[in-house]
Amino acid sequence: MLPIPRADLKPNTADFERIPLVKPTGFREYDARWLFPEEINLMGLNAVGLGLARLFDERGVKKRIVVGHDFRWYSGSVKQALMTGLLAGGFEVHDIGLALSPMAYYAQFALEVEGVAMVTASHNDNGWTGIKMGLDRPLTFGPDDMSALKEIVLAGKYATQPGGSYRFVADIGQRYMDDLVNRPKLKHPLKVIAACGNGTAGAFAPQVLERLGCEVVRLDCELDHSFPRYNPNPEDMKMLHAIAEAVVKHKADAGLGFDGDSDRCGVVDNEGHEIFADKVGVMLARDLSAIHKNAVFVADVKSTGLFITDPVLIERGATTLYWKTGHSYMKRYTNEKKALAGFEKSGHFFFRPPLGRGYDDGLVSAIAVCDMLDRAHGKSLADLQRELPKTWQSPTMSPHCGDEVKYGVVDKVIAGYKARAAAGEKIAGQKVRDLIDVNGIRVVLEDGTWGLVRASSNKPELVVVVESPVSEANMRAIFADIDATLSKFPEVGEYNQKI
Repeated sequence: MLPIPRADLKPNTADFERIPLVKPTGFREYDARWLFPEEINLMGLNAVGLGLARLFDERGVKKRIVVGHDFRWYSGSVKQALMTGLLAGGFEVHDIGLALSPMAYYAQFALEVEGVAMVTASHNDNGWTGIKMGLDRPLTFGPDDMSALKEIVLAGKYATQPGGSYRFVADIGQRYMDDLVNRPKLKHPLKVIAACGNGTAGAFAPQVLERLGCEVVRLDCELDHSFPRYNPNPEDMKMLHAIAEAVVKHKADAGLGFDGDSDRCGVVDNEGHEIFADKVGVMLARDLSAIHKNAVFVADVKSTGLFITDPVLIERGATTLYWKTGHSYMKRYTNEKKALAGFEKSGHFFFRPPLGRGYDDGLVSAIAVCDMLDRAHGKSLADLQRELPKTWQSPTMSPHCGDEVKYGVVDKVIAGYKARAAAGEKIAGQKVRDLIDVNGIRVVLEDGTWGLVRASSNKPELVVVVESPVSEANMRAIFADIDATLSKFPEVGEYNQKI
């Protein structure tokens, strides 16, 4: 019987080699992330696999699961250790090998398998590992699932069971790409930059775009798990700037950047301007609402207010619902509301039938951008962006804050803003129009300027976003207020970037 996991083990010790190490904070709101091997060891991954078996049994779900891994030097070992636990727990394991997260989600449908456990740290720095899990396609785990798994694993409430079996599925990558291009080719020629940050998408994304009819310029598509230029993260300005330079140099129609596991896509226009993902979402919503009348969309609380105020969307009868940030929250809510698509500011987009299967796929998003340009009657991506009402918006800013304390800090920030609003205090020189606390706190001022503070769901950070439909000065004013508020907490460290 596997021992009960501990959180205090250190590498290069005897106990590290014979007892599972599982740090509790690795169980996030909707997936798992640990530093490997400092926060989880191979035996700890055995325990997670056994814990998943117990959870599937408790939920009455047949124990069949797709397992894949991203391109990091240790991901294969992590997956093997996880599969040892899954097999010991009685799972029928379908190993698809090197994969993208959406490829694993696709395999659930293609193989008619209930579960998924994709080994990936997504865009996190090297040294991180993680697992994206689900037991009800196309959904992935939410907080209740993660809490239940955490309790099972940390308490050692698992046991080996007979019936485990293993099969390697060698052709899922090809089947996934064939499925994406099983549609008419683009009517008009497009030149696009495919930027993969040396991550897993480099093995798949350029081929798919070429088969759709694009002329593809490859940027950092050679797989290299040292990520020599930058982390594959299309929210990171370093990656976006590299894409922008390539767009201008090659006179491309668009730059498309994929994160480490390719469930997100960042976009740069033909003039080399980075377009934040929520603005891309508004552009796509405009395009889709012209085809699908009275369409319903979902946007996360970090996203621009244009989803509500854009006159084109209003004229076409489109409705947008705001919901919690996080790919699992958004995926679940988009499917629950039967929305045509969901858009998250981080770049997770969720297209439901007839556009997709409801899960986040960076390549489906890239194809949607290409289709939008194909239908744009000669307008460029920059033209389409300029047609949007003007707003001044920050990138997503992430000051460091430890996993153990970040939610407590946010609770205090929420309480502080609620108290100030109740007292009639002006914030950034304006009255408060609304406080939205569905996920952190979104402070909306009387002219529509807003600022958001929330805890990151998968990193030891807070998340700060600000926007103004009126002026850059008002955007900076709300940021200054939030920055001053956060500076009162010694637990909050340096930002990754500031406006």
